[in-house]
Amino acid sequence: MTDDEVAERFGALPALVNGNGLLVRRGRTLNETFLVGAGEIPVYITIRGGEVAEVVRGPALMRSWCFSIRAGAEVWGRFWQLVPEPGFHDILAMTRFGHATIEGDLQPLMAHLRYIKELLEAPR
Repeated sequence: MTDDEVAERFGALPALVNGNGLLVRRGRTLNETFLVGAGEIPVYITIRGGEVAEVVRGPALMRSWCFSIRAGAEVWGRFWQLVPEPGFHDILAMTRFGHATIEGDLQPLMAHLRYIKELLEAPR
């Protein structure tokens, strides 16, 4: 999987997430922008009331974000397999095994961890 393919999958999140009432309800108190590293391509995802309001492919100078989750294109490809192998099945597992990094203000991430996990798993 290439960086562009990963960025395109993140670009499809509004269609995948906003129609899922249970997932939107789960994230209804989250109103943040976070950064997802699609290999070398930064993707900014803005959540408003549980819906994916905007997905912007970067780089975008001076664009603020709350937290970031960065991984290479191959890692995201393995994460999105129908049944991912151990170490690639979860964003926290990916960081534990050194496949991804998480930076920034972790409070919103941890407060909405299940929502963020399910949002990032949506392209599966």
